[in-house]
Amino acid sequence: MNKNKKETVFDSDGLFPDAIMQTVMAFQKSRILLTAFELELFTELAGGSLTSEAAAKRLGVDKRALDRLMNALCVMELLEKKGNLFANTPAAQKFLVKGNPDFLGGFYHSNHLWDAWGTLTRAVRSGKSVIERNIDDRGEEWLTAFISAMHYRASRTAPSVIAKLDLTNVSRVLDVGGGSGAFAMAFVKAKETIKAVVFDLPNVIPLTRGYIEQEGFHGKVDTVMGDYHTDDLGGGYDLIFLSAVIHSNSVEQNIKLIHKCTQALNPGGQVVIQDFIMNEARTEPGMGAIFALNMLVGTEAGDTFTEKEVKDWLTLAGLSMITRVESTMGNSLVIGRLCAPGRK
Repeated sequence: MNKNKKETVFDSDGLFPDAIMQTVMAFQKSRILLTAFELELFTELAGGSLTSEAAAKRLGVDKRALDRLMNALCVMELLEKKGNLFANTPAAQKFLVKGNPDFLGGFYHSNHLWDAWGTLTRAVRSGKSVIERNIDDRGEEWLTAFISAMHYRASRTAPSVIAKLDLTNVSRVLDVGGGSGAFAMAFVKAKETIKAVVFDLPNVIPLTRGYIEQEGFHGKVDTVMGDYHTDDLGGGYDLIFLSAVIHSNSVEQNIKLIHKCTQALNPGGQVVIQDFIMNEARTEPGMGAIFALNMLVGTEAGDTFTEKEVKDWLTLAGLSMITRVESTMGNSLVIGRLCAPGRK
């Protein structure tokens, strides 16, 4: 078999190949898992085996419907069935039980994304999101799930990301749109003399403070409430960090934001952007191409942007010595510096 031969959409008989059909039907398994997660079925089974009837009674759902769901979860190797008793598989027990250290709490946000992605056809037709987009109006449940999902990912990648940065002359860090504060806490871990500040919306900051307290960084990481679109960022910072921020904004909003960041920097300071940074064809990284559609269905004007676009914004804001460093999970870091007087 020629491994370099590109798979075609149709086979020699004009039929869809299996790979295409598997992609088309993949939503079914996704929905099965997300429904079980939403019902907290795996958490209910954490204490031991149950019949589907007993589980249905505890969860307050229909017993026949839950039985069929649990049978399907066995096919997906997330549950095990012996006789009429169901139990979590080791993987489900580790990652899908609420309260466990490795619990994938971000799936609550994935459940919300399901609804948004269901509007993709309408969004492509209209060229914009057709759902309620304002983070202030989506409710506490949505916001808590979103910040939880971001924290899970950021807390696991932050140490390796921070290790790629030059912190030699960095004493004050501002994490704009910092959410849970995972990156701000990682900066302090990396260099104890750093004073980190998380800047985020008024309804986010109480959640931020909860994570800071939970992780033992009370008094080490400060918070500031504000909207970076309308409020000043303060000043006197050596590094301003924008992780997973620019993809939520329009080009014009990003240009304005990066100007604000530059104004808040000390001479010699850095603006560090972490995001999907696309090639000129906008097809690589692949995750970024798909994520651009996530921004289409979920934001007013968000997108994933090319390296040239991001570097042009930094240059326009008066930053120089612009470099790109590969980060994690398809992301890159683009770093610009505000040169001290007398330097170029």
